[in-house]
Amino acid sequence: MDRAVNSDPVSTAGTGRQRWRNWIGFWLLGLCNNFAYVVMLSAAHDILQKQEIQNTTTPTPAPNGTNIEISNNNNNNSSRFDCNPVSTAAVLLADILPTLLIKSTAPFYIHKVPYGFRVLVCFFTAVVSFLMVSFSSTILMSIFGVVFASISSGLGELSFLSLSVFFSRDVLSGWGSGTGAAGVAGAFLYSAFTQAGLTPQVTLWIMLVVPVILAVSYFFLLVFPSSFPQWRRHEDGHSTSRAPDSQERRPLIEEETDTDEDTETTQEEQDNCTGHAFFLLTEDKHIRPLTFTDKLYIMKGLLKFIIPLGVVYFAEYFINQGLLELLYFPESRLSHAEQYRWYQTLYQIGVFASRTSLVCFKIRKIFLMSLLQCLNAVLLGFAVYYQYLPNPWVVFIIVLYEGLLGGAAYVNTFFFIREETAKHEREFAMAAASVGDSLGIALSTAASLPVHHYFCSL
Repeated sequence: MDRAVNSDPVSTAGTGRQRWRNWIGFWLLGLCNNFAYVVMLSAAHDILQKQEIQNTTTPTPAPNGTNIEISNNNNNNSSRFDCNPVSTAAVLLADILPTLLIKSTAPFYIHKVPYGFRVLVCFFTAVVSFLMVSFSSTILMSIFGVVFASISSGLGELSFLSLSVFFSRDVLSGWGSGTGAAGVAGAFLYSAFTQAGLTPQVTLWIMLVVPVILAVSYFFLLVFPSSFPQWRRHEDGHSTSRAPDSQERRPLIEEETDTDEDTETTQEEQDNCTGHAFFLLTEDKHIRPLTFTDKLYIMKGLLKFIIPLGVVYFAEYFINQGLLELLYFPESRLSHAEQYRWYQTLYQIGVFASRTSLVCFKIRKIFLMSLLQCLNAVLLGFAVYYQYLPNPWVVFIIVLYEGLLGGAAYVNTFFFIREETAKHEREFAMAAASVGDSLGIALSTAASLPVHHYFCSL
């Protein structure tokens, strides 16, 4: 049997010690998976700015970004909104399109690739992204570095969400909290290192420790079920010639009788660790791999989760990319750059707090959060056009609230997918539903660019 590196020969994943190890493991996986993504994008912005300055004879304004100074005296800008040229559109597209492509297609074939190999791909692509951007000499090379970071993050997110079904349900709160912490920690540490005098290149070399932590967390911290196939698919579990009473062919009707959470966890591990293909009941109550048609049918049922999550992220990133830079208050003691950085910081704090909240309470009505997030976008859109807000402190509160809605929508979506999906469909469902946030972000990027151009032309 091909086992995980640190698998336990006795199935005791319900014990407190192992639950804590798995919770911490998923917290670190979430942190590292999104941390590299955040830091890479910030560093790409810095290096793009440097390369643009080197390749032009006239000063080039800094691109928009969390860690970039935004000039208050742009002599080439006749707009009343203190706009900067949108020079990072290519970076934003490189940031999200690879992730969107992976999340929209991989759930249909990724089960053929064992989890151990997936994690190695995430590790190597993250390392390549750091090195490419740190040694970049052209804008194109920097963009390819961001593409590799996006591949690592996208593949990691759908893989770790699918992996969570092999463990007790509380690892989802660990994953959610870790991904929320990544935004705060990434922005803070990158700013701290660069403010301390380190160049973006040296900072990226230091950040190479992040993919190492991701690999260590997966291979040495998580406690897998003993029969979890780490390096190969459990192909023999798919054979129709197996005895009917084998674990791979056992009736799934028994799972409905599980009521106690610990019992459910143990039973769930036994059901899930039969292999990496997805299963469905046959007419004789035996399980078989899900077909392409089965997966499309499951996807149709997931739309009630995917669409609200996509709407939340569409409104959220429309605010972040299209509106926040334009919400500038010249009378404030804070500079434009400082106002923008506080917007981004408070947003990340809100995301972290709400993604950690799953341990305290759950929110089933995701559509309500999508509606509230759209109201935020409309409110801030009117605020940009009519400029009726008195000071940035009002925007600070709205942005913090925006982050709370976005983080809560994400973590509760996947919690209820796990709870409301049949056990033999969960692994596929968790991977497939991960496309929701990326689709919303991609659409918001396309929508925010013309809106930004319109306001800056006023």
